[in-house]
Amino acid sequence: MLKVKRLYTFMLESFMPLFFMTFFICLFIVLMQFLWRYIDDLVGKGLEVGVIAELFFYAALTMVPMALPLAVLLASLMTFGNLGERFELTAMKASGVSLLKSMRPLVVLMIFVAIGAFFFQNNVLPVAQTKMWTLLYSMRQKSPELEIPEGVFYDQIPGYNLFVEKKDRDTGVLYDLMIYDVSAGFDNARVILADSGKMSFTADKTHLFLNLYSGEQFENLKEQGSSSGNVPYRRESFSNKDILIAFDANFNRMDEEGMRNQYVGKNISELQATIDSVQSRVDSIGRMYGQAIKEIPYFGVTYYKRSYVNGKLTQVKQQPVVLTTPINIDSVFDGESPAEYKGYLAQALNKAKRHQQDYEYKSYQMKDDRKTIRRHDIELQKKFTLSFACIIFFFIGAPLGAIIRKGGLGMPLVISVILFIFYYIIDNTGYKMAREGRIEVWQGMWLSSAVLLPLGIFFTYKAVNDSAVFNRDAYMNFFRRLFGMNEMRNVQLKEVVMDDVIEEVALSKIDALKQKSQSFLSLNKKPQSYLNYWLKGYSRTELHEISSEMEDLVQYMSNSQDKIIINKLMDYPILRSLWLYHPTNYKWLAYTCIALFPIGLPMYLIGLKSQSRLKNEIRAIINVSNDLEKQLKK
Repeated sequence: MLKVKRLYTFMLESFMPLFFMTFFICLFIVLMQFLWRYIDDLVGKGLEVGVIAELFFYAALTMVPMALPLAVLLASLMTFGNLGERFELTAMKASGVSLLKSMRPLVVLMIFVAIGAFFFQNNVLPVAQTKMWTLLYSMRQKSPELEIPEGVFYDQIPGYNLFVEKKDRDTGVLYDLMIYDVSAGFDNARVILADSGKMSFTADKTHLFLNLYSGEQFENLKEQGSSSGNVPYRRESFSNKDILIAFDANFNRMDEEGMRNQYVGKNISELQATIDSVQSRVDSIGRMYGQAIKEIPYFGVTYYKRSYVNGKLTQVKQQPVVLTTPINIDSVFDGESPAEYKGYLAQALNKAKRHQQDYEYKSYQMKDDRKTIRRHDIELQKKFTLSFACIIFFFIGAPLGAIIRKGGLGMPLVISVILFIFYYIIDNTGYKMAREGRIEVWQGMWLSSAVLLPLGIFFTYKAVNDSAVFNRDAYMNFFRRLFGMNEMRNVQLKEVVMDDVIEEVALSKIDALKQKSQSFLSLNKKPQSYLNYWLKGYSRTELHEISSEMEDLVQYMSNSQDKIIINKLMDYPILRSLWLYHPTNYKWLAYTCIALFPIGLPMYLIGLKSQSRLKNEIRAIINVSNDLEKQLKK
């Protein structure tokens, strides 16, 4: 029991520092991505450091759902990669501790992390998102810091364009000013020219004060123009002129209540309440629209029949009209003039268009409500997907680290980034499809988890069973067998031989192998026909016997101390039991392939080529056997 507790402590001590390190690294990276995205809204506004720090703090909280799964994946990869690289996992397995047992404390930790992520998504994230978006929108509304450039028009003052030829940075004096005042509209524009001037803010920073020297003002007075079309015009010369322009340079924080009512600022109970209320409204309006469509009169027949019962006016549903013969629409136009004929068609078309526009307008109202439901439902599903993603990424990263056995930041970082990009693309695709209503919301939001869950199960299974997932030779051998590629035989001269090669025994084995090989060739001299290939093919029993005798001969002759014989043994081919030699043992499947001639013919041609290659290998067995006989008889 003490040993298990020490193991658990050791695993937690190995994982926790890496987890915190990778989490803050990932959080910093996604925070930088946030900065590059919104840097235009922050630069040049003269914002206080405290306001920017507050924005980054709330942005960091908002980015936790993106950084946490990546940190879990990277930390688990690094932890088990380090253990595998230092052969500590091998030592655990040698002492009877399986991989799943070594993962047990971290699995419990991941469950607590998933629970914490859920409560974070439900309780902390809505508040953080509300404050972050409120701050960001407030910063966007703030006027930029006033910095007049030289030689170009400056248009950041609402209703004004300002041109300054030169300015003295020490005294703040502006030279050769040109001001276009279009605050009252272009028809009442005002142009001011001045040799110099100074600019300053009022004490409350809500107005811009301009003190101009030695200039002229040109003003178009169109509002005072007469009906004759003449526009009054005024020119004014001044030696000193003061202008007060409304320009709010303060940072005004928006009210958070508006953002709090959006889907990003609600917890699970509030999201569910909004979904239920909007869905109830959609259902109610839908029933009302459906009832209105049912009650529309068709061909002058009303939906309800009004009658007096006991002196009271009541409405009773009309019985459906049963037509004994189809209505002849053309009879409506009989005896009418062409003008009346066109008038009927125009009236019908206009009525149809009115109904179409009415239903389209109603559908737009329903569309907005359905969009609101989807956005709230998406936010509701996000509360759960983050927790599940953390667990999935752990069961991908931990087994994968145990398989690749590479620690540090190199290989784990590359694999983590590739897997996370794959996850992000799938998750973003599902999110957009759910947002646009192409698939159900739960399908889109759980799409990435559904794709990555089998991957985690696969890696865990392979790691527990010590399977060669990234063994290059295993994949090469698989493709060799799949495509019928030749494999090279490797026979080495033994330093110590326990059983010497007896010439008579070796010759008898060689002779038996030659006879079986020659018998096979004599039975398959000609290429098989299309029917024989699918119905018979080559006998796998004979091939298995030839292969077994050849391997027995090679194993026996490998005890020889003659280097020539050892080298000659490597010339024996390795016979493969390919399905192309004998495609099927089932008659019904063979007849099906024969009948499907366009499909069966290409397979037949590929099979003939494989059979021809096999016969060449059998001939090589005979030739090598002859050479061995000569070498033994020497």
